[in-house]
Order: sequence, then C-alpha cells, then structure tokens
Amino acid sequence: MKSTLLASALVAALAGVGASAVRADDAPAVPAPQDVAFNGTLKLTVDATDVDHRIFRVKETIPAQPGPLVLLFPEWIPGHHSPTGPIDQFAGLVVTAGGKRLEWVRDKYNVYAFRVDVPAGASSVDVEFQTLTPQDPRQGRVVMTPDIVNVQWNQVSLYPAGYNADRIPVDASVKLPAGFQYGSALEQAGKDGDTVTFKTIDYDDLVDSPVFAGRYFKRVDLDPNGRSPVHLNIVADSAKALEIKPEALEAHRNLVKQMDKLYGARHYNHYDFLLALTEKLGGIGLEHHRSSENSASPNYFTEWDKSWLGRDLLSHEYNHSWDGKYRRGADLATPNFNVPMGDSLLWVYEGQTQFWGNVVAARSGLLSQDQARDLLAFVAATYDKGRPGLSWRNIQDTTNDPTIAQRRPLSYRNYQMSEDYYSGGQMVWLDVDTKLRELTKNKRSLDDFAKAFFGMKDGDWKVNPYTFEDVASTLNGIAPYDWATYLRDRIDGHKGDLEGIERGGWKLVYNDKPSDVVKAAEGRRHYTDLTYSAGFAVSSKGSISDVLWDGPAFKAGLSPGMTVVAVNNKEFDGDTLKDAVTAAKTDKAPIELLVKNFDTYKTIKIDYHEGLKYPHLERVKGKPDWLGELYKAK
Repeated sequence: MKSTLLASALVAALAGVGASAVRADDAPAVPAPQDVAFNGTLKLTVDATDVDHRIFRVKETIPAQPGPLVLLFPEWIPGHHSPTGPIDQFAGLVVTAGGKRLEWVRDKYNVYAFRVDVPAGASSVDVEFQTLTPQDPRQGRVVMTPDIVNVQWNQVSLYPAGYNADRIPVDASVKLPAGFQYGSALEQAGKDGDTVTFKTIDYDDLVDSPVFAGRYFKRVDLDPNGRSPVHLNIVADSAKALEIKPEALEAHRNLVKQMDKLYGARHYNHYDFLLALTEKLGGIGLEHHRSSENSASPNYFTEWDKSWLGRDLLSHEYNHSWDGKYRRGADLATPNFNVPMGDSLLWVYEGQTQFWGNVVAARSGLLSQDQARDLLAFVAATYDKGRPGLSWRNIQDTTNDPTIAQRRPLSYRNYQMSEDYYSGGQMVWLDVDTKLRELTKNKRSLDDFAKAFFGMKDGDWKVNPYTFEDVASTLNGIAPYDWATYLRDRIDGHKGDLEGIERGGWKLVYNDKPSDVVKAAEGRRHYTDLTYSAGFAVSSKGSISDVLWDGPAFKAGLSPGMTVVAVNNKEFDGDTLKDAVTAAKTDKAPIELLVKNFDTYKTIKIDYHEGLKYPHLERVKGKPDWLGELYKAK
C-alpha cells in the first residue's frame, strides 16, 4: 500500500477539512495527510500475553515537535471497505513527554482523533493504552484465546496525522504468551525470549501485515524452491488439527501453481497464508498484500473429504494479492487510514475475486469440479429467485453496504440486499468470460483479462490503482466490443445474470434432491433450507432465520424471529418440515405451522404445493462445455 494517488487538495476534500481550516469552536483541524517524510521512526511495543483478560497493552514513542499534535486511531480498514476501526475497544490513554503527563482531548467532530500540546524542549511523546478485545462474539470478533492470538496492528496503534501512512517508518515488537510461535509477512529483526522485534517497515505496510500466533503451530512450505517464498502458517486449538494429509498439502501447493499460471506475475517478495483451525477464535477471511488472515474448522485437514465447504476461502484471499491489493479501485487507494474510502469498484475487487476463488479452487483440487459447480448453482439460484431486492436495487448500489450495514444482521437480506457485489459480481464475471469465448470462438477468456490487467510488472508491489474505464479498455483490447455498456447494463440492471451459465453449456434447474452443497450447508449451520420452495429457512431449534420476500411463507404471515413449534400438529424438526412440504405436493391442504411470536402462539397456513426445490446445474446437450474448460487445471 504505497499509493500517492490523491493530491493533497483532493485528500483535504475527502477528509472534510483543509490543513489550515478551523472548526466552529476554533480548534485546529485534523491535518490532512501529505506526501512528505515523517521526521523520525515510531517505536511500537505490544504486550499480547494477557490472554485471560483478552487485553493488548500498548506502548509507543512517537517523534514530535513542540506544539499541537494530532494522533489518529485507524478508522477506515482495508478489506473491510468501511469505517470499522474498533475505537470502542480503545481505553486507558496516557500521553507523556519528558516524564510529564500531557492532557489530551478527543476531537469534537472526529472520535478517532486525539489532540495534545507537545511542550517546548520535547522531541517525542510516549503513549500508553490498552485494547480491550471482545470477551464473547456478541461484542465483536474474538482475537485472543488461551491458545491463539491474532495481532491486527490497526487495533493496537496510534499514528501521527499529517502524513501519508507509507511515509511513517515504524519499529514494532510484540511480546507473545510463553511458548507461542507466530506467522506473519513481517520480517523478524530479533527475538528475546517471547518478545519478537520486526524490521523497520512503513506504517501502511505494518497495518497490512498482521500476526497469527499460537501454542499449536505449524509452518508449511507451499512453493519449495520457488522464485519467492510462500508459506502456510497454521495455528490451532489442538495439536491434532495440525496433521495434514498428503493430498491436502498437494492441493494447497497446486493453489500457488495455478495462481502463477493465471497471472504470470507475483506482486510480493514473499507471501504468508495465516490459517487458524479453531472453534474459539473469531472467524475471518481478510486479505493483505503479502499475507491473508483465514479461519476454518478444526477438521479442515484431519477430515479432508468432509471439510470441503468453504475451502475456496484461501484461493479467494490469495487472489486479492493481485486484485484488491496490488491493483485496487482508485477510490480505495487512500493515503492513510482516516481518509474515507470509495467502494464503487468492489464488483471488480470482490466480484472477480469471488469468481477466481471458485475457479482456482477447482483447478487446484481444493474443490472437485462437481463441488465447484454445485457451489455455482447455489449462487446462481440466489440471483434467479433468491434476490427479490433486485427489483429496487442493483449490484452497483450494494457497493455502499460496507458502510451502510457493516455486516450487521438484516431483517430481510434477500430484499434489502447486502454486499451482493461479491456473488452478484461473480455471476457478471462468468458472463464476461463466456462472452469473450463467444466473441473469439473460444480463443480468449477471462484468463487473458486476468493476465493483462493484474499480471503486469512481475515483482512490483507498489499499489497500481484502476478505474472503470481501465477495466473496459483492457477487455476491449482482448476482444473488441462495447464493454462499458455491457458491464454497466449488468451492474446497474435489475435482474440476475445467468447468461454465463447458459452460454457456458449448462442451465440452472430445480428438483427435490438437495445438492451436496445444500447438505453440507444444512449440516454445518444446523438449519433447513426451503428458500426455493416454501420460501424460508429455519434453524434446528425452530428459529426462522430468513423469509423470502413475497414468497409463499411471507404471504402466509411468517417472518424472521418467529419460532416454529409444530408442523401439521407434529413437533417440529427439519425432517418433519420437509415431509410436510413433500406431502403438500399431492394434498390440497396448506402446510400448517404453529409458531411462537414473542409470547403469542398462532397457526400459519402456507398454501404451497410444488414440493421441495433445490438448485442444480444441468448440462445442455449440443453446446460446448465452456464451464468445464474454465474449471480445468492449467
């Protein structure tokens, strides 16, 4: 992250203030970031040993000149695409200079900014504070357990306002719990007991280089004798989870090989997958330029044949090293972490990465082709029947959702929509792939776009921003066409995009047999999915989690938050409910649900008689199998 894309005037406008502006109360404004070198090196030490209280204890020494100083806690977090910096976890701030305590005041209009007056004669300030991380998932993502610690530097540091983040050098160190080993893209400078010191790095790249550390740890080489190191760093709840089957190791090594073949270039000097196999640490999938934070269930390796659902996570996050980190939308390439980001091109950043995450997982053997197709059918059904919200919103507008919803639960997600630039974007890029094949008689495909757009400048990892016009122009260079209009029709339109599947030699169908994806999802999430039949999903305990807007259940009066107690006068369970839906296919009587709504019980009658429906992809005879070619290993 070394972009200097935005000029200072534009930065000031985005920040809402100018460097010399004043607030209504005449307090000095937060200085806008400038592309000038910071005078000195920030010293940062983090004590991560208090896993019982789940507290990080932070000390910093920040070079400073006498006069006003503004310290910032990171607000806009890359990969979150939103102002989600956990300022609510920040506590205990004490600032001193020359042993004398300095009073600080939080900016009246910006809760992420802290002002202090540096006294005459001082050349630095010392800062101490604590980060009080969540004790349980209701408070946020758990980042400390007795066996695993996840250090995200944006949570445990302040930095001086007025500078681009990549112009502030930092010497960082972390004290880990006794016996913990760690993985990170950071390079070690030294180690004293359980305290690790890292080589000097700019603040931008520090925040982009988190640490996974654990009592149970394994590091695996994924590219032996490769041109740049690639490692899989695993932390786990137990030693048993670290046992890797040969076929699993081979699939992860194939992932690196297939990405090399896709892009033909690497934009890192080394790469570290960070993978937590845990039921305790909070779940995560977060991209960085030279690493990624990932989590999976403890049986990820030990039950390789059963743990395949979600195995495209690593291929997705790894793909972001090219799409999202090296190249990212120009409005995301901000100079520091407190200038608002723009998310308008997330349908490329996340949508195309969702596409390649699925495809490269199949090419590498993380997924079989059948599993990849089943996952695609599940996504296709969402944009065929499962997103009634497309009647009023479009994929482009959902790029605002990281700021609007910030991944909070929604009452009717299928109608409200949320972050559909991921999977809706995936369908658009499948459409583009098959359109390229159609235009060139299968001589060109999205592989060619990937290499042209993301595979340039092998070895370079300075951020290289792009615009919509860049995307359309590159496509036009591969196969001349009105790509600007083609893309806008799909991301601004109000219907699901299934053209890629149909053009690729397959069609979406529904029958009463759940696919392996549906079975795995129902088993993992402990629910029954009737989205495409009766129009709702219900947990194993009867809690209604989703109701399809204007579907049969919705029209009957069912809503999220209700609890199903009985089905056709029988005690509720998932099988009983499915049996009732099946029976209603030949019975004119409605399906009767006894539900509890707060403290009230009522019977809801769902007049639905078409049986169970689950999505599948079916081969179209006589058409070329471009989808099969897409999933084939290169």
